[in-house]
Amino acid sequence: MENDARAQPGKRASPPYHTVRADFVRLNWRARSTRRGSYNRRVLSAFGRLLPYVARYRRPIVLGLLCAVASNVFTLLTPWVLKYAVDDLTSSVSRSRLALYAGAVLAISAVGGLFRYQMRLLMIGASRGIEYDLRNDFFAHLQRFPRGYFDQSRTGDLMSRASSDLGAVRMMVGPAAMYAVSTGVLAVAAVSLMLSLNVRLTLLLVAALPAVSLMVKYFGAAIHVRFEQIQAQLSEISAITQEALAGVRVVRAYGQEDTERRKFLAANDEYVARNRRLILLQACFYPSMTFGFGLSTVGFLYLGGREVVEGRLTLGEFVAFSGYLGQLAWPLVAFGWVTNLLQRGLASWQRMLTVFDTEPSIADRPDARDLPTPIAGDLRIRHLTFAYGSGPPVLQDVDLHVPAGSTVAIVGATGSGKSTLVHLLVRLYDPPPGTVFIDGHDVREVRLAQLRGAVAFVPQETFLFSTTLEENIAFGAFGLDDHDRRVGVDAAAATARLDKDVAHFPGGLQTRVGERGLTLSGGQKQRTAIARALMTGAPVLVLDDALSAVDTYTEEEILSRLRAVSADRTTIIVAHRISAVRHADQIVVLDAGRIAERGTHDSLAVAGGLYSDLVRQQQLEAELAVS
Repeated sequence: MENDARAQPGKRASPPYHTVRADFVRLNWRARSTRRGSYNRRVLSAFGRLLPYVARYRRPIVLGLLCAVASNVFTLLTPWVLKYAVDDLTSSVSRSRLALYAGAVLAISAVGGLFRYQMRLLMIGASRGIEYDLRNDFFAHLQRFPRGYFDQSRTGDLMSRASSDLGAVRMMVGPAAMYAVSTGVLAVAAVSLMLSLNVRLTLLLVAALPAVSLMVKYFGAAIHVRFEQIQAQLSEISAITQEALAGVRVVRAYGQEDTERRKFLAANDEYVARNRRLILLQACFYPSMTFGFGLSTVGFLYLGGREVVEGRLTLGEFVAFSGYLGQLAWPLVAFGWVTNLLQRGLASWQRMLTVFDTEPSIADRPDARDLPTPIAGDLRIRHLTFAYGSGPPVLQDVDLHVPAGSTVAIVGATGSGKSTLVHLLVRLYDPPPGTVFIDGHDVREVRLAQLRGAVAFVPQETFLFSTTLEENIAFGAFGLDDHDRRVGVDAAAATARLDKDVAHFPGGLQTRVGERGLTLSGGQKQRTAIARALMTGAPVLVLDDALSAVDTYTEEEILSRLRAVSADRTTIIVAHRISAVRHADQIVVLDAGRIAERGTHDSLAVAGGLYSDLVRQQQLEAELAVS
């Protein structure tokens, strides 16, 4: 036993338990202090980011806060008037003097109400203005993001941040700020007047305030965490709803209505559960503060009564003291409510900041310049190799020249890189420097607005807005009067071979197409998108498989009309059907991201390569379809 008590030779003795325990406590305290410091810095930084928006409305905000102070001054006058009235009642007092006191209370209430009305008008109005500016900036920031951002983000989540989160931020900068100042002034002034009446009694009653502040700190942090969880789940519900509505036809076609309902039900159940946890927290918070105030009232009745009996406090002062103590009840309750609003608003503002802090990966360079006008539309691609992120190359060493006014067709198997190539021309994705040029200028050095204005792009996935057919066609046309706009729409619709369909629509060009063009067929939507591109008058036209939903006869009509009106326009056609590309000045065949063949239809059709295989395959399909 004696040997066991001693450290064995050659081994380091273990430190005593109390030393280990003290080191653990010290390290744990340091870690918590570091986390608190980091959290406080994030909070201050978040509020600092909001100040520029608040500063725009500093005049109404300052005036509103001054009205809050003034309304509280008049609120505090009432108990003081009652003090004199009650003291006078204990002695002889005339009826006229009592009428004077009553009139004074009435006048004080009326003037205080007017100041309170102005306070709400100014402060809530300013918060609506801040909400307006934030919504505009949030939407404008989203518009700057490239396609890749939306490929990785859920639309419902972004919508939740732009609506629910923005509303919580407005409540923070409006009602929360208004009542924080108003109740803060009221509490400080009420306690000051209570001290002037009886210092000893006031100190005894406010001794519990440190406990209240600790309670608010604990509950405030917990509410912040709960509300962040609620907002995250609300974003999940919004995303599920948006996807289900956008894909309603697919859901019904595969009979997955019950699956979607169960998915929504599970998300909604979790949302309700998180709200209940917040409600439970709030249910403990507010009653705890009310209970604390109730204890102060009981203490006042006992201690204040003794002061009156012993003659250290007049009955009028007792009534005034009671009035000020009652006025402290609202600040205590409002303090909890304001804390809740601040934590909710802060959590929502931090969620919005994650979007604001995301810089667009595709944007104008500081030295971006305009293209010399007129824009000819000469396109050149030099040794272009491109990959999405860290993935394998989608395009490899692509070298291509599209002379101004010519028509180039791009064909190839699915996944060969056709769409990626034309997306790089308009910087929907950013090409490597020095690889893609328009009129001899690197597209990365040209202002985005001018580059995309010079290229009319018809994407593979047609999107139409939920408005009239005319509005959709004229979407990209600016600066036209009503007559020129109508003439241009009619001409673009005729070229896209949409005029015959329009003649059968009940409202003609004023027919509403429904969300995403729901009331139109696939071919009609594609032709509307082509008409929209033609309406811009851009010197470069890119059709990314934009004729896949029309029959070959209509396709030939459209291409024939395009050739007639686009003799000087550079045209790139991405297609799978040989009929769509046979008249191109140059045909490029992509295979696994590389240019495998190039030439005219006649030369490639007999070359024995990929293009000739594609020609034979489609001829065979046509013969089988006829038989």
